[in-house]
Amino acid sequence: MYDTALYIGRFEPPHAGHMALLQRALDSAPQAIVVMGSAWQVRSPKNPFTWPEREAMLRAALAPADNARLQVLPVRDYYNEAVWVQAVRLALAQCAPAGARIALVGHFKDASSSYLEHFPGWALINMARQGHIDATTIRDAYFGASAGTAAAALAPLATQMPASTLAALTAFAQQADYAVLQKEWQMLRSYRAAWAQAPYPPVFVTVDAVLRCQGQVLLIRRAHAPGQGQLAVPGGFIEPRETIWQSCLRELAEETHCALPEAALRAALREVTVFDHPDRSQRGRTITHAHYFDLAEAAFPHVQADDDAAQVLWVPIEQLAGLEEAFFEDHFHMLDHFFGLTGMDGLLLP
Repeated sequence: MYDTALYIGRFEPPHAGHMALLQRALDSAPQAIVVMGSAWQVRSPKNPFTWPEREAMLRAALAPADNARLQVLPVRDYYNEAVWVQAVRLALAQCAPAGARIALVGHFKDASSSYLEHFPGWALINMARQGHIDATTIRDAYFGASAGTAAAALAPLATQMPASTLAALTAFAQQADYAVLQKEWQMLRSYRAAWAQAPYPPVFVTVDAVLRCQGQVLLIRRAHAPGQGQLAVPGGFIEPRETIWQSCLRELAEETHCALPEAALRAALREVTVFDHPDRSQRGRTITHAHYFDLAEAAFPHVQADDDAAQVLWVPIEQLAGLEEAFFEDHFHMLDHFFGLTGMDGLLLP
């Protein structure tokens, strides 16, 4: 018998397989803890529900006695496995007594399940696959429908999810967010279909420009899907005959009309960091090179929105942490790397 049983997942949305593993956790210890991944992510076809919405769906499918023994810990996606493991351990330390016998319940689905091997000292309860579908199957059926047909589209999958999940999805389909997500799902689907016949899955190369001036950072509000209306740093795809540096300068100029000459930007360049987490973009495998420029206390350069930017804005760095759920893809975590917004930078657990 263990003191605490842990189950890690995203639950986008909860289905029968999730519930079977969660029940195993509840059966294995007096205290069960769900680590709710992808917390504070902006809504997207991959992450359509907030973590409180997902917690509500999970709890609605449990008996009152089990709910009383369950604690939900939201953990953000850091797009850095070592930092994410630290965050899980730190979160658990706040609610599990020192010396507690901890069991981790999980299923090795594919390479995305490798995190189960990164918690030495915890017993691993490795379960076989439960159920016949995954959350991606549910989301594809859901967003491939419409507000009026969502319930019918999900009906063939109804036995593979709790009734409370089905009811929550049907209700959510009547909200404005559903239509936005459906449009984005369709765009991403057509985007991936365009290169589906390539002999190998393509790897895209992009650039981003993190421009700091007087304690503020230059951001854009995206004009088009994916991520229409979301905050991002200026950037985009590299052109075939460009270097990474040339591409960064071009994207910065096209989206913001930043008037700084190349020499001034080169003098302000402090760091170039590659962000290459396999899940950082829903458009496909995308590796970006983020250029960090610090103009210190120089005058703000003139900027004006254009191209893929609906708006350009200077945002004080101290306000960024409160805007986490407004950022496109991993751009908040890009800024976290440079500015230490979450306080996890440099924290290494033994």
